[in-house]
Amino acid sequence: MTPPPGKADLWSDDAEEDGGEEFTVRPYTVTGGRTRTSSTGIPVEALVEAIAQPEVGMTPERKRILELTASQYLSVAELSAHVHMPVGVIRVVVSDLAAAGKVRVHGLPATTTTAEPATTISVLESVLNGISSL
Repeated sequence: MTPPPGKADLWSDDAEEDGGEEFTVRPYTVTGGRTRTSSTGIPVEALVEAIAQPEVGMTPERKRILELTASQYLSVAELSAHVHMPVGVIRVVVSDLAAAGKVRVHGLPATTTTAEPATTISVLESVLNGISSL
């Protein structure tokens, strides 16, 4: 389908013109329904470098990320644009690839301290009491 005159087709796929494959899978199926990365949050400006080759059986999105980053560093935001998937999906996929040792992510925070959530009743009660006293 061509866009009306004077309108740009924002979702056109560069690969379609080259005879490449088109991704028609819903984003949540690419991540297995996950919305968070398995490791620390990956910033959109983090650079991704492939350190392995695509393997047989990999999803098209994972293959494409490895192909794109094999010869150059690309940010998560750039990968999102190239693969035509939301940034959140690319973050999850890149995190999975990094955990599998397929990519190296440059630009992650040096220290990864994660605070434990306040889940005990006494902590929650003290927070509620503090808010009530305001």
